[in-house]
Amino acid sequence: MPVLAGARRTIPGVRSTMQQTAVPAAEKGREAARATSSDSLVSKPETLQPEENLPLAAASSPEAEAFRKEILRVGRKLWERQYVDGNGGNISVRLGPRYVLCTPTMLSKGDLELADICLSDLDGNILVGGRSRTSELLLHLEIYKGNPRAQAVVHCHPPYATAFAVTGSTPPNGLITEYELFIGPAAVAPYETPGTKAFAETVLPYVKDHNTILLTNHGIVCWADTVMHAEWLVEIFETCCKTFLLAQQIGKPLTFIPESKMREILALKQRLGFPDSRLNDVALPTGGISAKLERLMEQVIARLEDRY
Repeated sequence: MPVLAGARRTIPGVRSTMQQTAVPAAEKGREAARATSSDSLVSKPETLQPEENLPLAAASSPEAEAFRKEILRVGRKLWERQYVDGNGGNISVRLGPRYVLCTPTMLSKGDLELADICLSDLDGNILVGGRSRTSELLLHLEIYKGNPRAQAVVHCHPPYATAFAVTGSTPPNGLITEYELFIGPAAVAPYETPGTKAFAETVLPYVKDHNTILLTNHGIVCWADTVMHAEWLVEIFETCCKTFLLAQQIGKPLTFIPESKMREILALKQRLGFPDSRLNDVALPTGGISAKLERLMEQVIARLEDRY
């Protein structure tokens, strides 16, 4: 994950846990994309392509191929978990500073093929690909423009999260450690007609301090450093929503995480570079993170990796 917004200081040499667990192909793709954009496509006059060939060169690169495969894997996961229906949902990833790879419109995420993934510029113009882009690409582009740390975006309609979206609310904080560590609190963006620029801009007030945003009467959007990690956030949030609703049906009072332990979790989030709007306001412990909490974080990461 990129550096945390709102955190005044970060610990040198500490990589985000999500970065450490990135898909190897995507990790190599990210490095190659930077090299392609800064070296082979721009910096060396002797190898510079004509301007009109730059998109094709980027779309044909090994890093683009790796990202397409990751998008297909995540699309299949979303469909199998019933987080998308019909042709719903969309996925994108940054390819260097100029381009975005994205899923097209009118295609189930369970049926995606490599050739279906389009290359767009940051204005939403499809430069390479035989299919039309989704109108909701504008949402992804606003997230990329509003927060440079966002390198991949997943938008979908998981039923429990969407149930909260139609009420314009989120599950309460302080109940589930995984939610607090990787997400909490989620934001709720106001309703606008999906596919419009006004709809895309609804996330801008929240995108720096929230990696998970509910779209009122619509669904959810998550950003991360890879497509896989953005999908992880969807899973974590959906599980939190489902667990909270089930817990309410038991009929007993909810047990909240003690305040002192919540401060430990927030301190760990700050160390790992995860965004959280509460970090601007909460006094964090100075004595370090408990070994138990460190082990819990490692266990959560291991479970997510096994499910991928």
